Amino acid sequence: MAPAVTECKVRRAGRLSPTSDSMVSSETLRKWTCLLAAVLCVSPGGVSSADSVYEMEEFLKREHSLTKPYQGLGSSSHWDLMGNAMVTTDHVRLTPDLQSRQGAVWSRIPCYVRDWELQVQFKVHGQGKKNFHGDGLAFWLTKERMQNGPVFGNMNHFIGLGVFVDTYTNEDKNRERVYPYMSAMLGNGTLSYDHTRDGRPTEIGGCTAMVRNVNHDTFLLIRYIRNRLTIMMDVEGHREWRDCADITGVRLPLGYYFGASSATGDLSDNHDLISMKLYELTVDKTKEELAQREEEEEVTVPRMDNIQQVTVEVQEEGMSGVQYAVTALFSLLGLGVLGGIGLMAYGRWKEKSRKRFY
Repeated sequence: MAPAVTECKVRRAGRLSPTSDSMVSSETLRKWTCLLAAVLCVSPGGVSSADSVYEMEEFLKREHSLTKPYQGLGSSSHWDLMGNAMVTTDHVRLTPDLQSRQGAVWSRIPCYVRDWELQVQFKVHGQGKKNFHGDGLAFWLTKERMQNGPVFGNMNHFIGLGVFVDTYTNEDKNRERVYPYMSAMLGNGTLSYDHTRDGRPTEIGGCTAMVRNVNHDTFLLIRYIRNRLTIMMDVEGHREWRDCADITGVRLPLGYYFGASSATGDLSDNHDLISMKLYELTVDKTKEELAQREEEEEVTVPRMDNIQQVTVEVQEEGMSGVQYAVTALFSLLGLGVLGGIGLMAYGRWKEKSRKRFY
């Protein structure tokens, strides 16, 4: 006789398929998930925690989430608009397809969730042809909020986490990377994001992200759990997460603000934010892990335990063809001058020798 199921806890392993409000209703999804959990509870062959990366419960934090219909956004809601950002019925347009625009949306409430997962739905599109569009957008968890600046519409030398979707390459003219490109950076207030080098010196992880002018929305997942930062995405519309970056030993303080920003320069695009959903993750911990967490010092500045992970090999820039030509010309001129001086000295010496002979 099968054991009676008295309680159903909906748990999930470390990955799930991205969904939008239009794909599956939350009520239907909840019912099916609960039914599946009940089957696993009574099934002798149910999935055990040893078979998954980890098991966890998730709780939607509505005060840190931005979803349709965006009622009261910028006035009575938990979010503030900034710059050229505007609200429509379908999305929050951070920047329109116009030059020299900046826009952002920032949470008003600091986040004190220790383990969390942020699911973002967005879209990048515009009239610009290949390589004639930009600049991109960014998602933030930072100490400061509502600050204009050169880093995709936010301030430089920020303190916190930035995840960038860079749609235009400034340095990589040889196409060592395929753009658009997604990358992450951990700022401590002294590090500077270098736009001219596409942020490479401070990048802690990244991947190619073909997000522009596709026929479907793009989904991004940023997970921070057990001091491990994981970034995954769905850019192909298959409702399957693809790994982008996995960085261990990341230390993030509590009390920072979530936000999203975008900027255009001489080139432009529409950067539309559809939703940001924050989930608190509750993970089963051993007694040792709980004791270790209690003994850990409070993190006041973002940092990484293993700085070797973020070491970026910077090659010395070689000389261009023009520089080689100029260098060679001046070298030849220098040799010519030295040769002339040598011939003159030799002639004078020879003349003096002839006079002494006579």
